Amino acid sequence: MNLILLGPPGAGKGTQAKKMVEKLGIPQISTGDILRAAVKEGTAMGIEAKKYMDAGKLVPDEVVIGIIRDRIKEADCAKGFILDGFPRTVAQAEALDEMLKGMGQDIDHVISIEVPDSALLERLTGRRMCSCGASYHIMFNKPKQEGICDLCGGKLYHRDDDKEEAITERLVNYHRQTAPLIDFYTKKGKVRPIPGTGSVDDIFAAIMDAVEG
Repeated sequence: MNLILLGPPGAGKGTQAKKMVEKLGIPQISTGDILRAAVKEGTAMGIEAKKYMDAGKLVPDEVVIGIIRDRIKEADCAKGFILDGFPRTVAQAEALDEMLKGMGQDIDHVISIEVPDSALLERLTGRRMCSCGASYHIMFNKPKQEGICDLCGGKLYHRDDDKEEAITERLVNYHRQTAPLIDFYTKKGKVRPIPGTGSVDDIFAAIMDAVEG
């Protein structure tokens, strides 16, 4: 089963992807991770990608597609894969379709985890971090003592990219970028909208119903 996982920042994609990997026995393919791995391993596509990365440029779609093709050919993708972070544009979606067609494959479902912006703002702006790596939330995961880390006693801080202005900007960019992609896959009958509010298990059950039903 070949899946694409879409969702705005804070929608819980990472949590759901882990559960999907366990349940379906297929790997999550994060484009950032496989790009770094290809560069580290010095594959032909990795060497090509490194040229652009070293120059501070975006890696072209055809190189990213080549790296994804190499990854999909690996043994653990025999039963399918979950693409996370790609495609981001209609041009990338078209290139992905062509590449998969050449391999005799296709995308089965596009899982779109949908959460109202107001709920995302509440989730993301409430996050507090500690320099030891611990993470808290002022509503959903409070420390025992306000502003103090339970683990190391360090002072909690509010990351700049968790502040309302930064998150609003990220959401605007996400909607601008993703709306055409949703439209592209809706026309192909592949989009499965999943309400991203409720418990983690409820959301996961809805995803499973969509892909196995």
